[in-house]
This record gives sequence, C-alpha cells and structure tokens, in this order.
Amino acid sequence: MTRRTRVLMIISILVIALVAVFIYLVVYNKPHVDVSKSSADISLVSNTIVEDFEKDENQANAKYLEQIIQVTGTISELSTENDKGIVVLGTSDSFGSVMCHLSSKESQKIKTLKNGQQVTIKGICTGYLMDVILVKCVIVN
Repeated sequence: MTRRTRVLMIISILVIALVAVFIYLVVYNKPHVDVSKSSADISLVSNTIVEDFEKDENQANAKYLEQIIQVTGTISELSTENDKGIVVLGTSDSFGSVMCHLSSKESQKIKTLKNGQQVTIKGICTGYLMDVILVKCVIVN
C-alpha cells in the first residue's frame, strides 16, 4: 500500500467518524415534544386506527407513526406500571385496542377514570403490537 493510499484511508475513516458523531449528537439532543401543548395531527376514534393497522400495517405506519394522535374511545382497562398509568381503549372488535401510556403528570388523573367511560386521549403513536401503542399521553376530557 502506498503512502498516498494510507493517507486517503485515514482521512476517509476520520470523516466517517466525524459524520457519525454529528448524527449521534443531533439525535441525542433532539427536543422532546410536549404533547399537552401540541395540537393533534390526526383525530379519530379507537376503532378506526385499529382497523387501519389490521388492514395494512405498512400503510398505517406511514400515516400514524410518530404523529400526535387524538383518539376517542371507551375505556376497557385501567392499570398502573412503575407509577405510570395505562389506559386501554377497547374497540368493537375484540382482537385489538389502543394502549395509551400516560405521562407522569397525567398518571395522577387515572383515579378519576372508570371502565366503560368515554374518553379522549392525545399521544404519540409508536406502532402496533396486537394493540396500537400511544406514549406520552394526556387526557383531553
């Protein structure tokens, strides 16, 4: 290997390392979205979003993933894990539901909710694993 080839390889490796560090810092320092102060990108009922994911998950991911979604539905289950509330909005179809992971501040409000109650919740859609998952959720009403 000639000296020139070695120098080019070293420069290439340094450039790639600098680009990787830059991308890491940009992603790591990305500001967090405050769902309570943000307006919803999409508003719908729980049946609609579950049906969309069941029909075509790839198309639904393109439409809903990382979007602020406002979902209205009937509470089928309430639970708490690690001091964070989880509200499950049932659908007319028994197979899927919308699982809403409440933010820390909103988790105290879970005591005011009851199974069978109609509720509107806003959160960020992170995908579908038999249930549609919303995180950083806030209770709208």
